[in-house]
Amino acid sequence: MSLLAGFERSTIAVTGTHIAVAVAGSGPPLLMLHGFPQTMAMWHAVAPLLAEHFTVVCADLRGYGASGRPEAGSDHAGYSKRAMAQDQVEVMTALGFERFAVAGHDRGGRVARRLCLDHPDRVTAAAVLDIVPTATVFATTDQALATAYYHWFFLIQPDGLPERMIGADARWWLGETLRRWAAPGFVFHPDALAEYEAAFDDPATIHAQCEDYRAASSIDLEHDAADAGARIGCPLMVLWGEKGAMHRIYDVRATWADQGVDVRGRAIDSGHFLAEEAPEATARELLGLLPG
Repeated sequence: MSLLAGFERSTIAVTGTHIAVAVAGSGPPLLMLHGFPQTMAMWHAVAPLLAEHFTVVCADLRGYGASGRPEAGSDHAGYSKRAMAQDQVEVMTALGFERFAVAGHDRGGRVARRLCLDHPDRVTAAAVLDIVPTATVFATTDQALATAYYHWFFLIQPDGLPERMIGADARWWLGETLRRWAAPGFVFHPDALAEYEAAFDDPATIHAQCEDYRAASSIDLEHDAADAGARIGCPLMVLWGEKGAMHRIYDVRATWADQGVDVRGRAIDSGHFLAEEAPEATARELLGLLPG
């Protein structure tokens, strides 16, 4: 695969599973986490730009891409953002980085937030891309949100319902999801799309990603409630697509205002997939956040 050419790929054992990573560059470490329904390949146009300034670590979240797919457990804790954040702390420790910055898109942004709260001494700066805090989404759901983000309520259904329905034509469902969330007319890099499709060919991937969403609607909310009032101490950059659903429905920056002590951010001319639709602008904003 030509994407992330020049990045050194490896698999790192963490508690209960393994995490696939790709590393390149030199300088301060930056961990980059993808979202649903993608893999680290989503950073293919941004990571090389940032690797000119930083040691960039792209990782597949557990349940995604080439990483492991551990059991979720009856309480879905295996796919809690706390477990996913712990994976990435162990990855960065294995790579020799005690402190690092993190940028996360979509689900990766939720992992980045939890990483900041659970491991504040490890994170120097953070960026979350095109998301509103999970608890805020559930607390403010209305017809507009439920229509745009129907998948939140579909993927959490129990007893294999979404797995079977998606599995009936997984590549179609994936492609339609990507099309709906991107700005009109955007075309994904064929190698990136091929990687996303290959992952969705595995029923275990579909199940794991449903468990990610089931965790978000259950144990993640419990963790958030227990942390009510906690604030991210490092600089926090919030970026979102001005052609996306979050921009239409929320004042995105305002939803993060009480989440950290130093929150900044802006919209980027794109749909949901900032790093693929507007890579130069995304890289420029991240360079402005991170300590060089």
